Amino acid sequence: MQLLDWTIVVAFLVALALSAWSMRRHANSVSGFLSANRLAGRYLLTVSYNMAQVGVITLVWYFQVGYDVGFTQYWWGYMEGPSLILLAITGWVIYRFRETRAMTLAQFFEMRYSRRFRIFSGIVAFISGILNYAIFPGVTARFFVAMLGMPDRFEVLGATFPTFPAVMAALLTFAVFMVFAGGMLAVLVTDFFQGVFCFCTFVMVCYWVLLKFPWLKLQETMMMLPAGKSMLNPLGLQDEQNFGVLFWLISAFTLFYACRAWQGDQGYNSAARDAHEARMGQLLNGWRYRTLMLVTVLIPLAVRAYLTHPDYAVAAAPLKELIAAQPTEALQAEMRVPLALGIMLPTGLLGLVVAAMLGAAISTDEAYLHSWASIFVQDVVLPFRKKPISARGQLFLLKSAVLGVAIFAFCFSMWYEPGIYIAMFAAMSASIFVAGGGAAIIGGLYTRWGTTAGAWSGMIVGMTLCVLGVIVTNVPKEWVSSWNAADAGAILNGWGGFCAWVRTNLTGMVISFIAMIASCIFYVTVSLAGGVKSFDLDRLLHRGAFRTDGDAALDEAPQNFWEKIGFDRQYQGWDRFVAWITLSWPLFFTVLFCIGTPWMVWRKSQGTAVTDAEWSAYWHVWVWVILVASTAVMVWFVIGGMRDYFRLRRDLRTFTPDASDDGSVR
Repeated sequence: MQLLDWTIVVAFLVALALSAWSMRRHANSVSGFLSANRLAGRYLLTVSYNMAQVGVITLVWYFQVGYDVGFTQYWWGYMEGPSLILLAITGWVIYRFRETRAMTLAQFFEMRYSRRFRIFSGIVAFISGILNYAIFPGVTARFFVAMLGMPDRFEVLGATFPTFPAVMAALLTFAVFMVFAGGMLAVLVTDFFQGVFCFCTFVMVCYWVLLKFPWLKLQETMMMLPAGKSMLNPLGLQDEQNFGVLFWLISAFTLFYACRAWQGDQGYNSAARDAHEARMGQLLNGWRYRTLMLVTVLIPLAVRAYLTHPDYAVAAAPLKELIAAQPTEALQAEMRVPLALGIMLPTGLLGLVVAAMLGAAISTDEAYLHSWASIFVQDVVLPFRKKPISARGQLFLLKSAVLGVAIFAFCFSMWYEPGIYIAMFAAMSASIFVAGGGAAIIGGLYTRWGTTAGAWSGMIVGMTLCVLGVIVTNVPKEWVSSWNAADAGAILNGWGGFCAWVRTNLTGMVISFIAMIASCIFYVTVSLAGGVKSFDLDRLLHRGAFRTDGDAALDEAPQNFWEKIGFDRQYQGWDRFVAWITLSWPLFFTVLFCIGTPWMVWRKSQGTAVTDAEWSAYWHVWVWVILVASTAVMVWFVIGGMRDYFRLRRDLRTFTPDASDDGSVR
């Protein structure tokens, strides 16, 4: 890091702090702190929400995927196309959830099921969430320590301090300040500016990689891998254990099943101006995800070329030593890319990337701190109170909870040492709630016959299976070995054998999928076993006789084919055009996948399989298409987002919050 790099980073952090501080006087109400007073427009939502999802830890695990399987992840990722199309057209889950006007998911559970289920689900969501989030600060701090080449210890006024906890504490302190300053309004606004900055930086990095590493060298690097672990040919993943075809099949199912079930960014679920704006935000979100994620395959591919291509052997020797010095294989995979970036990136671009990564870290930290603190207070603490609490007292509890979550995450990260890939730990820990929560959400929003008993059974089954999975896959290997010893006893032998079998045959994604299916089965079976009951969805969704705002014509039955598949009367003019353009992307690649996969299998059966060189040519064109699209989308979303930002500032000047809008069910 040179002076120019540090100047970029400091200026970026100061700008973020000022943006958050500017929201402080608008977040003195519960609705402002929790839901940004429900004034967010679609582009502001899209950029901010996507940035909250793309933290450093997310990038790290995608770097791990990209380093292992390269471009094949995108081909099998096309299986998500039908889910993306359905989500985009219908506003699946998010549209109806916004109609309920609930501030948190557990508040919706009280409205749909019962107060006890709200408290129970709030506790499960909170435990699942903080367990999932608790490794974030550690991964993020290790990333920056590695990328910046920081020493293990540093001195201040003659005293020596360890670097790792100091970096964690600094990042968490900054995130806590952001949330304290303006609640969800600060999270929304700062995530937007971080999203714009990161999006522009990542596009620049993609161009730099393609200029610095000629495609021929990248192709030669990918062709060095043994058969069964191809980075080019989607049919060449027979020996890939973590990120093979099954991983992407489960991912496609989870995208649909767990839509908005994960509550790490729950404030965004209720921040939209109205239900249609929330749906449009979800529709547009796919653009940023598809283009932003291009960087997660190009960077690890450049790192692999740097580490394995003969032309870079001399320059890469120090990097190989640094990676080999990491104590576990999981840590080696985690630290590989940040260590390489600190060596490979030139001055200026290094500062931009460090600032962008800081933005990614802070955006996720502040969103998660806000979410888990809100869930703890709103859905665990306040339901036990017999007397209402003042707005000032509620805000004090919320901020205290934010600080408490940060302290817990700091302590957990100090203790935890990764034993499995981050993506697998994240999938299992999140599914402690999501496995049962998905069934309760879908059943609660889309069926009249779903019952409270069904929701309880689905949640308990999903939670139990995932907790067991987290325990089994994180037990130290030396413990398992001692349990399998001949003199350990029958019980320990059996438990050790079970742990060993699960680790060998089941990944975190598979365990999560099993838990989701089991939760669905129990939800449906228990609900129907109690006799068919009809819940009043119109009251829950404020439709029909219960509508107090919006167009009453929306309650009428669909009149034509387009309305029946989801293009209701709120899609007018520009909205309909944007919807068609956005849907054409996943539709095109879904058709390509459905035609191309059987064709590849047929060619392989005829002995004329598609060669790696042919696949390389395809992916080369694909990269440039995505990159050009990324540049266009970047300009489009920045313009739309700035329009929404200025409209938000204008509306906040005249907005009067409702004191009773505090997340209570009356």
